[in-house]
Amino acid sequence: MIRLRPSRPDDGPRVLEIWAAAVDATHDFLSAEDRTAIGREVEAFLPYAPLTVAVDRRDRPVGFMLIQDGRLEALFVDPEHHDAGIGRMLIEYALAVHPLLDLDVNEQNAQALGFYRHMGFDPIGWSATDGQGRPYPLVHMRFGD
Repeated sequence: MIRLRPSRPDDGPRVLEIWAAAVDATHDFLSAEDRTAIGREVEAFLPYAPLTVAVDRRDRPVGFMLIQDGRLEALFVDPEHHDAGIGRMLIEYALAVHPLLDLDVNEQNAQALGFYRHMGFDPIGWSATDGQGRPYPLVHMRFGD
């Protein structure tokens, strides 16, 4: 059984593992240099961020999300647990807490784009680059408007 809880400091290494595995499974559009640079940026903040983690029966994180100021900044699920309803569980919890929720998703990540559309998010804009100015277009999405 999967349950949600706030992250703890000792979740940091596992959260980074989930992030890396999920990115490697779904972000094949990233250049090797950008994947490395983004990985360093994520290592500097993700273990210390106030996350909601999805944990298994042994209390081991299998997915997580980060919400800040009404924005879903990150949602990643261990690829070994894809298609198990964990992403849906995280989104449903997020929407219960934040009925108006915005997010950005890489346009090249068709799996994530389809997931968010399926969950009821609508495109509200587009950017040619990601938040760091890299050449990875973003689709801006919103739920609840």
